[in-house]
Amino acid sequence: MEPRLKSLIIKEINPSLKEMFGYKNSYMGPKIEKIVLNMGLGLDGNDAKILASCQEDLASITGQKPVITKFRKSIANFKTRKNTNSGLKVTLRKNKMYEFIDRLVNIALPRIKDFRGLSPNGFDKFGNYTFGIKEQIIFPEVNFDKVDKIRGLDITIVIKSNNYKHSFELLKKLNFPFKIGRSN
Repeated sequence: MEPRLKSLIIKEINPSLKEMFGYKNSYMGPKIEKIVLNMGLGLDGNDAKILASCQEDLASITGQKPVITKFRKSIANFKTRKNTNSGLKVTLRKNKMYEFIDRLVNIALPRIKDFRGLSPNGFDKFGNYTFGIKEQIIFPEVNFDKVDKIRGLDITIVIKSNNYKHSFELLKKLNFPFKIGRSN
């Protein structure tokens, strides 16, 4: 079954973006390619129990088993050793990607305490959007009682587009809660 958000993009959002930016066809518009979730563990990556619990949390959030990332080089000031565990990473594509965005925007982000919106400054020059979440417990899939320590997540939405303005409009149409500029 096709995700609700994917059919919404095909039927409503792509035609409206085509009209807004004057594309010749709807395939010229911005398109979400993948979503990358990253959870850095630092020194806790060496502890097998903490690594397993974080792996379980990230797997329940995304529905996909995370990959363990390693340090590339040893740095004495950060107490890191080459090829030791540094964190976890998941890359979502196709239907899982659309389902994750739907749950993120409609369920998880509204659960953040004192949430005022996402910063519109998280776009790079290619149109990709990156933001951080301070606690993984905003997702309803994570059991609050089993969490030993609250950890953060970095979420990168990789968007194929001409520039960041086109990506911003796509995410606005997907109901991403961006901050509105201040008026003093």
